[in-house]
Amino acid sequence: EDQNKKSPKRKIVLLMAYSGKGYHGMQRNVGSSQFKTIEDDLVSALVQSGCIPENHGEDMKKMSFQRCARTDKGVSAAGQIVSLKVRLIDDILEKINNHLPSHIRILGLKRVTGGFNSKNKCDARTYSYMLPTFAFAHKDHDVQEEVYRVDKETLEKVNKLLACYKGTHNFHNFTSQKGPRDPSAKRYIMEMYCGEPFVRENIEFAVIQVKGQSFMMHQIRKMIGLVIAIVKGYAAESILELSWGEEKVDVPKAPGLGLVLERVHFEKYNRRFGNDGLHEPLEWTEEEEKIAVFKEQYIYPTIINTEREEKSMVNWLNTLSIHDFSSS
Repeated sequence: EDQNKKSPKRKIVLLMAYSGKGYHGMQRNVGSSQFKTIEDDLVSALVQSGCIPENHGEDMKKMSFQRCARTDKGVSAAGQIVSLKVRLIDDILEKINNHLPSHIRILGLKRVTGGFNSKNKCDARTYSYMLPTFAFAHKDHDVQEEVYRVDKETLEKVNKLLACYKGTHNFHNFTSQKGPRDPSAKRYIMEMYCGEPFVRENIEFAVIQVKGQSFMMHQIRKMIGLVIAIVKGYAAESILELSWGEEKVDVPKAPGLGLVLERVHFEKYNRRFGNDGLHEPLEWTEEEEKIAVFKEQYIYPTIINTEREEKSMVNWLNTLSIHDFSSS
């Protein structure tokens, strides 16, 4: 305890991985304890391990806490970053992890500049979305069951549609509470594609990757939801272009289950401070292995088992026929 008090406080970043099932997102809502968040468990582990004094747990500003991305309810992360001031105690990672549940892990730590803020300094975020490929089965002439296997033409169509999102568009129809003229609804997407399918537990899955500067609430789920609606034959391709215009378009929101924050990018910071001799670049090549193991152990099985038991994609696909894509 005394050693803890003597150790100086330093600004650091923590590399976090977590399975988001059962949590109401990343960000802590002080005062509403019935909705458990990832940060509730993190802060409690930081206090118990002795890295931060107890009162910093109540008032997170005291430790200059900042998360890089607010992940929604049920969403997981393989490479979330938080920045904060802590006492650099011995075996700090091990001590924090000892007080965390196994589905939340701190995989790395780096010292950063005093003014570093993980949200403002982040220039891009990469998310992945894992979904059963029967989500792409055409509503009229494909089998809608788990035995479905996606063919090359369908996958090409999916990728052609996903590529339309690249560049800067007005995404006001892909989130709530933003009007068509709100400048903050304009977002820049760097890449978006669907990888090769693979089979797990007799269900074929595929993973969509998307990298963008920043995303609004529900934006990625709606981007994917609209592509699914088009590929399945519920909506015309023209809806995509229409959705960036000023008209209100009814864009369906795919389930949160398959969404994973893969990594966050600090290219500008790395160029400026990564090789100044005092700080290291925020690259996590040495942690890649640990990230991959965590995903295989906690994230993918959770997505696959939850999909099998709760059928979140199946149930959501059944709601697509209710959407009226022709009227604004």
